Amino acid sequence: MMIRPSAALRNDYAAISELAKTTQEPIYITKNGEGDLVVMSIEAYERREQLLELRASILKAEERRLSGVKGKSLDAFEEELRRKHDAASD
Repeated sequence: MMIRPSAALRNDYAAISELAKTTQEPIYITKNGEGDLVVMSIEAYERREQLLELRASILKAEERRLSGVKGKSLDAFEEELRRKHDAASD
């Protein structure tokens, strides 16, 4: 975990920006010794958002499965994908 004081963000933005881009990790910014902000590169943020969306989708599917909602068989799913692919190719 990288922790930097708010003065570093204010006084040396370029170095903090480069650190975020290079490490692809969040940087915790403190103010008066207490946690204040988290800074990360846009790429790291977008990757994190995609992961959270995927986890939410998996959780929703698992909740549906546990509640007894019937899903599709793998064969039916593959056939549906083929039909959609073929329709998009036309």
